[in-house]
Amino acid sequence: MKGVLDRFEGNQAVILIEEDKAELVVAKEELPEGSDINTVFKMEKQDGSYKIVEIDHEAEKEAKETTADLLAKLRAKSNGSKFKKD
Repeated sequence: MKGVLDRFEGNQAVILIEEDKAELVVAKEELPEGSDINTVFKMEKQDGSYKIVEIDHEAEKEAKETTADLLAKLRAKSNGSKFKKD
């Protein structure tokens, strides 16, 4: 199962687990080194609670490629700004 680091709230990190439509709040210190907003984690569910296993580098790479492809398509469709430049 996968979780995505959604945001920081003070010293807490909020991880969204889409598969279970759940939210996990952990201390920043408990995150793997290199974690930042939009980091994708491999997660485990044990006895009703979630645990971060590791950063899912492959899923992050795929997400970045998808985002880059979508941006390229949007730029290709763009006819430029409708506002005049002075």
